[in-house]
Amino acid sequence: MGRILAIDFGKKRTGLAVTDPLQIIATGLKTVETEKVLDFLKEYIAQENVELFVVGLPLNLDGTPTDATLASNKFVEKLQKLFPDIPIEREDERYTSKMAARTLVLSGVKKKKRRNKKLLDEVSATIILQSYLGHHTEMF
Repeated sequence: MGRILAIDFGKKRTGLAVTDPLQIIATGLKTVETEKVLDFLKEYIAQENVELFVVGLPLNLDGTPTDATLASNKFVEKLQKLFPDIPIEREDERYTSKMAARTLVLSGVKKKKRRNKKLLDEVSATIILQSYLGHHTEMF
């Protein structure tokens, strides 16, 4: 089995998270400047077996597209062209930023460190991946 890699695409920064090779545990990987994320993914995939991308889908509370949806869709198109053999699934990312902020508070992360947007983006990607795993994996 290969890893599943989740992407929380943003205009400035993109958070990344991955599963272990058995696709059981989601872990934050890194936050990368969006303009460098495709290069980072090329290097990562040269070293690790990734069998699926899960990309966050930005939606309004009523399910309609947001201002970020178009940019996210364009990113997915570039990702498909660059990695045609790796399927891409979209995962609703509503509330992930709020959930990530709350997770950091509950984890005891100091206020100064919680202001680090890179950490927030990485945790958001992890939440997207956990959400995906929660309804796409079979129970034993």
